[in-house]
Amino acid sequence: MRILYIGAGDIGMPALRSLLDSGHEIAAVLTQPDKPAGRRMELLAPAVKTLALERGVPVYQPARMRAPEAVEQVRGLGADLIVVMAYGQILPKGILDAPAIACLNLHASILPRHRGAAPIQSAILAGDQETGITVMYMDEGLDTGDAMLIHRLPIHRHETGGTLHDRLAVAAPAALAEAIALLQAGAAPRAPQENQLATYAKKLTREDGRIPWSLPCQEVSRHIRALNPWPGAFTLLPDGRKLKIHTAALNPRRSGPAGHVLRSNGRGILVGCGTGSVLLREVQMEGKRRMAARDFLAGHPLAPGAVLGASAS
Repeated sequence: MRILYIGAGDIGMPALRSLLDSGHEIAAVLTQPDKPAGRRMELLAPAVKTLALERGVPVYQPARMRAPEAVEQVRGLGADLIVVMAYGQILPKGILDAPAIACLNLHASILPRHRGAAPIQSAILAGDQETGITVMYMDEGLDTGDAMLIHRLPIHRHETGGTLHDRLAVAAPAALAEAIALLQAGAAPRAPQENQLATYAKKLTREDGRIPWSLPCQEVSRHIRALNPWPGAFTLLPDGRKLKIHTAALNPRRSGPAGHVLRSNGRGILVGCGTGSVLLREVQMEGKRRMAARDFLAGHPLAPGAVLGASAS
């Protein structure tokens, strides 16, 4: 097959690498434009671009896929199959209709659950027991196309957004290989999604990391894990400074007022929730390094009764 890959996120790297090693002809890679990053705001290329160029594959970076010139560029590539993963733009009908066989999307959830931009974090936040890679035929909606297949995997008890991202990335190549084999055999199934069961995972912002202390400790714990590493869970200290929370353990047996420090010692900072409490183990002040909570307390004592995140509780 002649395949066009469209994607920008690091989660798609294993899938792209598998395509490059598959023996199929990779017509090109389409990705997002380079973006400023770091303190010096130097342009940073998406990792998929770097990999494609290393392998001698043409790379295109249109600013808008709906632009007529972008549509014509894609149509001119003459692809049999388009594979999309973590691209970040909805593709217009002109591109969806361009390939001779199909336009497939690899989505990091069990559709129709968690359609949208942040399915990995949303699955952890919701307390789901499993997630997976859904390979679907793309349409003009937001992750609404018919499903071809789903590769499922369990969500572990201490899963973070980062660890689940990496596990889903590793799972994607096998799902894609199965989908391509089914298409080549003329045996690819097509199942409409049950739209009444759909949930949506909106794009996350930094403010979404704010810890909602008024929720039960189980939900606060999931919040901290789901948003690690991006956008990062945080709370406000009594003086208003931001404290990022990297790891914490839930304690359903001891409760206290939401956001109130119940205990602070060598084990960490125990904070009350709506029901139960959580023990903060690793924290980070803005502009400072990540450290154990006990080391943070040595320079920033927090007495029992201190209130965290007062404006959000």
